[in-house]
Amino acid sequence: MYRRHAGALLVPLVLLLDASHARAALAQAWPPFVLVAGLLLIGLVAGRDGLFDAAASRLVGLAGPPVVLLLACFALVVVVTALLNLDTSVVFLTPVLIKTARRRGVDVNPFLYGSVFMANASSLFLPGSNLTNLLVLSGERVSGAAFFARMLPGAIAAALITAAGIVLIHRRRLFAGGERVQESPPAPLRLGLGLWGALAAASLIVILRNAALPVLAIGLALLLARALQGRVPVRETISWLGVPVLASLFGLSVALGTLARASAFPADLMHSAGAPLTALVAALASVLVNNLPAAVLLSSGRHLHTGALLLGLNVGPNLAVTGSLAVLLWWRAARASGATPSAIAYSRQGLMLAPVALLGALALGGG
Repeated sequence: MYRRHAGALLVPLVLLLDASHARAALAQAWPPFVLVAGLLLIGLVAGRDGLFDAAASRLVGLAGPPVVLLLACFALVVVVTALLNLDTSVVFLTPVLIKTARRRGVDVNPFLYGSVFMANASSLFLPGSNLTNLLVLSGERVSGAAFFARMLPGAIAAALITAAGIVLIHRRRLFAGGERVQESPPAPLRLGLGLWGALAAASLIVILRNAALPVLAIGLALLLARALQGRVPVRETISWLGVPVLASLFGLSVALGTLARASAFPADLMHSAGAPLTALVAALASVLVNNLPAAVLLSSGRHLHTGALLLGLNVGPNLAVTGSLAVLLWWRAARASGATPSAIAYSRQGLMLAPVALLGALALGGG
């Protein structure tokens, strides 16, 4: 609860500081939040188009033991996370993975926890895949294509190691040959506005250095088209976006960014730290204060290891449920689907997955 009001509480303090710090913090914060709002709108339209359910209906019919189904689900999570942001991924795909496991009559847990672990670990492919990427990169003129090329080895390593770790943790049930359920033929996959919007947004993120406003324009255009058809109620849109939460996080980010620029401590710490220490500090800061405020605090000054910082901010939240906004959204989506997530079970698995994924990604050039 304190995080929801933290932005409003810090605003008066921010106003007492140098206005130049506040302007710099504002310039850092607004593009990521605008871009994420646009991606969430596109994800809402894609979900309404039945894109994710159509994918799930095809996954259920896969032959083989449950591990085959799980890995196919993970591939879907990686693609949606990379193109539409990890917050969109956990909100839409967590219910899909839970439903898929139940329809196949297999253990839900690897699908339940795998949906969020894989989303966090797969959020390093494109700048828009995670809000923390955009916050950290706001001071650098890096195109989406350059980011993709730079982070690809570490992103692949983090995703593959996390997927392999989940399989190992749940290996007894995943390799116990499951029965293939007789399913009705899946509905035809329609190339609706949501899919085209997602592809357009991903292309703009790769091509442009700041795709926030164009992607938001796409999201608003798709939403307007669906609203005129009566397929996306306004109230549902406001609830889906979580406007109060986004607004409070935006205020908190600006406030912390201003405070960080007024103090030399975060900048000095990150400038002198090596790649492993940078990743470790970012991961621990994510667990302590959430990765969004941590991203603003730790990227307020110039630092030498951007890749390591991003790895800590993106993979580090797999250590505990306090690590990211995506985990909170996952928890809500899981409960709404009738699942019972456990903070203890989350951390017990995350403590095995996150350190190995971080080390592997760093070893493959993530620093």
